[in-house]
Amino acid sequence: MGSEVPNSDSGWDYPLTDEDLRAIDSAFAAAAASAPPSKRHALSYFDEENSSVPPKTRRRLPDSLFVFQKQQNNNRSSLFFSPCSRNRFNRSGNNSYMSPFREIKFGGRTKYSRTVEEVERAAEELLEFVEVKKRKEEQCIFGLDIEWRPTFRRGVAPGKAAVLQICGENSCCYVLHIIHSQIPKSLQRLLEDQTSIKVGVAIANDAAKVSQDYNVSIKTLEDLSDLANRKLGGERKKWSLSTLTEMLTCRQLPKPKKIRLGNWEVAVLSQEQLNYAATDAYVSWYLYQVLKNLPDPPENKSEEIVVPPNDLISSTSI
Repeated sequence: MGSEVPNSDSGWDYPLTDEDLRAIDSAFAAAAASAPPSKRHALSYFDEENSSVPPKTRRRLPDSLFVFQKQQNNNRSSLFFSPCSRNRFNRSGNNSYMSPFREIKFGGRTKYSRTVEEVERAAEELLEFVEVKKRKEEQCIFGLDIEWRPTFRRGVAPGKAAVLQICGENSCCYVLHIIHSQIPKSLQRLLEDQTSIKVGVAIANDAAKVSQDYNVSIKTLEDLSDLANRKLGGERKKWSLSTLTEMLTCRQLPKPKKIRLGNWEVAVLSQEQLNYAATDAYVSWYLYQVLKNLPDPPENKSEEIVVPPNDLISSTSI
């Protein structure tokens, strides 16, 4: 029977609703009105009528991507907002770069399956999820990623794709240990379903490896790096999942080498491996939602997205 792995990290917030955002705007307006003069310069950016910042002539991240943090100072509550500033992502020539952001950890349920029967059952649940989306006339999006055991000897091929992780919502992710179960028919139907979009960074490479290792073709792919370049404009970049996460959410995607380059062919995955796999799939799904909600850049222009001045206090939670 497949195991459901609870995640003790409940600090990972789900995307804010419109009602949440309106409440934040109201709180900010109240804070701005009562702020002492020394704080008003930082707050004035968000006052469009009185701001000394030049009018926005280029595209910017929507307010829903701003960061909110409540800090306690001498038993008084202060509200601070901050976007991710572009200058934090200039890593060129800086090998000692350390992210200033808190780590993302998937806080929903992780369903782990390793036997043929367990993987079949998980795939059937996901196929039913696709059907529910169809009945609601909604597009089904899956964040998808794979893991395999690397090799460090010249001339030795890497291992087969060992783990396939899939996430289609913010409350549950599936981690399928396919090195033990292989890819049963129900999972093949899911992967080859053309009505559901599978998203990830360099996802075509993952699909090619699955095809080579298991002779199964993953259909309907969208690369998050390509989507980011279309949505953000400016010079094209080769985004990684980590840098895209920092850019859009002000959170750090942990990539510890001990886990990433570890043995994914073990009999049973560790809790750390399960957390890593589920988080990658979840973040891929989540970033797709963020990017799709950004406005398209004007035609025939190479604008680059801009963010507000870096004069606010930094926050580390979404």
